[in-house]
Amino acid sequence: MPLTKVQLVESICNQIGMTKNRSAEILETCLEIIKSTLESGEDVLISGFGKFCVREKKERRGRNPATGDAMILAPRKVVTFKCSGKLKNMINGK
Repeated sequence: MPLTKVQLVESICNQIGMTKNRSAEILETCLEIIKSTLESGEDVLISGFGKFCVREKKERRGRNPATGDAMILAPRKVVTFKCSGKLKNMINGK
């Protein structure tokens, strides 16, 4: 089961002892900063956690899965995430 925003707020509230409203406000502010930074094309590096990168994808050929017709997919930007070595080690139990 994925971790939800509500669960994050609850966790912040319990660990730091802030009200739920204040915890939600802090989380929303952090997420807005990350979103606006990525929107401007900059990467977001969170030490010990990982790096969010904006990458350019070129125009490419694809097909419509419903009809099977060939089509050209427009160039676009995507966000990728690469976890830090510390996080990778924690996940792998090292």
